[in-house]
Amino acid sequence: MIPITEFKGRDVAVFGLARTGLAAARALTAGGARVHAWDDNDVTRAKAEAAGVPVSDINSRDWRSFAALVLSPGVPLTFPEPHRVVALAEATGVPVVSDIELFARAVNALPATQRPKLIGVTGTNGKSTTSALIAHILKQAGKDVRLGGNIGEAILDLQPLHAGAYYVIELSSYQLDLTSSLRLDVAVWLNTTPDHLDRHGTMEAYAAAKKRIFLNQGAADWAIVGADDSYCAQVCTELTRAAVQHVAPISSGQALGRGVSALGGKLIDALSGRSETVADLSQAPALAGKHNAQNAAAAYAATRVLGIDARAIAGAMNSFAGLPHRLERVASIEGVRFINDSKATNANAAAQALAVYPRVYWIAGGVAKEGGIEDLAPFYPRMAKAYLIGQSAGDFADTLRGKVAVTMAGHLEAAVKLAFNDARASGEPHPVVLLSPACASFDQFKSYEDRGDQFKKFVAALAEAPPARNGGAA
Repeated sequence: MIPITEFKGRDVAVFGLARTGLAAARALTAGGARVHAWDDNDVTRAKAEAAGVPVSDINSRDWRSFAALVLSPGVPLTFPEPHRVVALAEATGVPVVSDIELFARAVNALPATQRPKLIGVTGTNGKSTTSALIAHILKQAGKDVRLGGNIGEAILDLQPLHAGAYYVIELSSYQLDLTSSLRLDVAVWLNTTPDHLDRHGTMEAYAAAKKRIFLNQGAADWAIVGADDSYCAQVCTELTRAAVQHVAPISSGQALGRGVSALGGKLIDALSGRSETVADLSQAPALAGKHNAQNAAAAYAATRVLGIDARAIAGAMNSFAGLPHRLERVASIEGVRFINDSKATNANAAAQALAVYPRVYWIAGGVAKEGGIEDLAPFYPRMAKAYLIGQSAGDFADTLRGKVAVTMAGHLEAAVKLAFNDARASGEPHPVVLLSPACASFDQFKSYEDRGDQFKKFVAALAEAPPARNGGAA
C-alpha cells in the first residue's frame, strides 16, 4: 500500500467502492485522514464494510467539511451530466480527484533523489498488453517493477514508493480526466478509435482526455505516440513541433524515418534516425497480429529510452506469456482451436483478432458500441459462421444478413457448443472458434473477464465430455 498523508487529520469523501475506491479509502486511512466512504449500491457497500473500510452516507453530511472528493473513474464527471456527488462537490468548492491524482501528488512530494520512474500507457486498444509487456521487459532486465492502475492492482495498493522502482501504469480516459499532477518519465498513447462516447460525448472530448497523459512532461521525458490513426498522428506532430519533451512515433503500418516500426514481423528501431532491425516478432507467440505489432513497437520504444539493451528487449518479448482474454489460446479439442479474445469490447478490437486468423467460427455480441460491426466488413470473408449472443444479436444479424452465415445462439454456452460442432464437422485443418465479441459484456456478464472465464469454462466442459455428449446446444 502507498499511504496518502496529504489529508492527515482532515475529512475526505470517497465515492465508488470498487477496486480503486477501496484502495483509496485504505491508503487515505493509513495516512491519517478521516475517510467517509460511500457507494450507491447496497451490495458494494456491504463488501466494503466486510473488507474493513468505514462506510458513511456522504449525502447527509455537510460537504463544506470535506477537504476532497476521491471519485472512482467510472462515475460520470461531466457528460451527459455530472453525477450527483460531483455536483455537490462543485457547489461547495470541494476538489474532485482520482486515485491516480493522489498517487501523483505523493510522488511529487518526494525529494528528486527518491523519485521512482513512472511509465504510463493509454489508448483505445492494446494498453493492457502494452503495459504488461513493458513490465515484463523491465523485470527481465532486473528492475524493481510494479504494475497497476487500470490493470491488475489499484495504483494505491502497490508497494510503497522508493527510489529505483519502476511503476508501469495503465491509464484509462476516465482516470486521466481526473488527473492533473502526474508527470510521467515515459508516456505512451497507442491509438484512438471511437469508444466511451457515452462518457465523453464526442471524439474530440475523448481524445482530449487521452492527451492529458502528456501533462507536466519536461525536457528529460519521453512521449511515445502511435502514428497510425489521425488523432494520434496529429498529436504526435503537435508534440514534435512544441519540443517540450522527446517524442518517438511508433507504427505497425509504415516505415518511420525516426521512431519504432513493426513491419512484416520485424521490429525496426529508428529512434536515432538510423534504421536497424532489432527483433523478429514471429518468435514471440503472444504477440501475433498487427495490433500486437504496434504494442511491441510501443513497449520496445518505452523500455529502450529507459536504457534497456535492444537484445534484452527482444529476448523478453519472446518469453512474454500474454494476458488473459486477449487472443488467449484456451484449448485444442479434436483439432478445433479455441481463442478467448473477450477483451475485444468494440469493433476495432475485434478487427485486430479477425485479422490474425484466415477462417474463424466467430462468437460475437453483447452491448454494442456506436457503429456496431459495420467496420468489420473487410473481415466477413474470414467468417465461416457467426454465432450471436446478447443484446446486440438482432442488430448484428441484420448487418450480416446475406454476407455471413448466422446462428442466433442467444447465450455463450450454446454458442460454444454450436461453433465447436460446426468447426469439427467442417473438415478444415485446425479450425478456429474465436470469441471476439465486439461488444461490452454487461448485458449477460459482470465484466469482460467474467465473459472470458465463462468461455473457458464451457470449452473445458467440451474437453471433458464424451464425444457423444458434445452434439447438443442445450
